[in-house]
Amino acid sequence: MPVTQKGWEVLFTHLVRWLANLRRARQQRKQESIAALRDVVKVVRRTNVYMRHVHERNKRSVKQEQVLSALWTDLGFRLKDLGLYKLAKRCEIRGAQWADPARYDDTFLTRADISLETIERLARQTLNEIDR
Repeated sequence: MPVTQKGWEVLFTHLVRWLANLRRARQQRKQESIAALRDVVKVVRRTNVYMRHVHERNKRSVKQEQVLSALWTDLGFRLKDLGLYKLAKRCEIRGAQWADPARYDDTFLTRADISLETIERLARQTLNEIDR
């Protein structure tokens, strides 16, 4: 069955709209990824401040650790939804560790490489890749 002139126009219009929507979706995903990665750096900094406080005063705060657990866990979910699985897994482990420090043994934590430095470095590397 031959395609009419009107059929070609409809098809072309649909294709143009589809491509525009695809570009918008990519831009939105890029912005969501940037926001999530920046939040990783912020939570790393917040965690560093708390750990410095504990070190200086030798006093832990269950309330603050509950907040950190929630922040790290939320980041893990956001990063997973964005397809940033390597970083998401580290954030999820961090969240679980703040919720229950006895949950993982030292061997697991060493292999998981969830140091704040590693997490921030991965976030910054990914931000640099997105900016290219």
